Amino acid sequence: MGIGAGFIFIIGLFTGSFLNVLVDRLPRGESIIKGRSHCEKCKENLRWYDLIPLLSFIFLKGKCRYCKASLSFYYPTVELATGTLFALTAFFVFHDLQFPISSQFSIDFQLLASLTYYLFMTSSLIVVFFADLKYGIIPDKIIFPAILVSVLYLLTISHKLLAINLFSAVGACLFFLLLFLITRGKGMGFGDVKFAFLMGLILGLPNIIVSLYIAFLTGAVIGCILIVWRKKKLKGAVIPFGPFLVLGTFAALFWGEKILQILKLDSLL
Repeated sequence: MGIGAGFIFIIGLFTGSFLNVLVDRLPRGESIIKGRSHCEKCKENLRWYDLIPLLSFIFLKGKCRYCKASLSFYYPTVELATGTLFALTAFFVFHDLQFPISSQFSIDFQLLASLTYYLFMTSSLIVVFFADLKYGIIPDKIIFPAILVSVLYLLTISHKLLAINLFSAVGACLFFLLLFLITRGKGMGFGDVKFAFLMGLILGLPNIIVSLYIAFLTGAVIGCILIVWRKKKLKGAVIPFGPFLVLGTFAALFWGEKILQILKLDSLL
């Protein structure tokens, strides 16, 4: 698994380079297929050797080759995060997912399909995290395809989980919709409502509960720290909630059972 994890990590680095394009272009309504990658300052088109994940940033010392403007640390952060999460996702699929024993071909196909699905979901979650953090937007062009892919996966590979995961998705969505209506969109964005539906599809019960617990807990702690640090009043502080929902989703996906045991809620399993 060591060599395989290293290979998937490298795939994740290059995938992260593409996710950077999605993070920057989707919230701004730009095409992701037209136009080459370019420096945001001087608009010079970047060559292939300027786009090698992590290495180009290191060799260029975090500056544009052409105008010497400082490059955003978002780029290597997204690449490194994607590589790391790809490796964790592969470990989760090969070690934690359980498949019924029928034939070796069936198990191999389920593993490959599940790995593809969860890597796609991981990529979608990363885009949501950084797009909301950077622009305050959860792109519909990420959420809706991810919902469609999740439904197809549940129908074909994990059909036994379809009912409970749909129930989780609807329940999480209605909960966030209620918060959205109560706060009139000031305490919760509608993008969070749609993302909650996707979370429920991915996690099911009881992991959706774990994810929301982690999201609200970390959101409250970080929010209080930022408000005090910035010396802003609560009314003036705008803190995107999407990144906390993503953190909760990953925590529940990888360690949901252990977190339930720590919280003494493992009877929900």
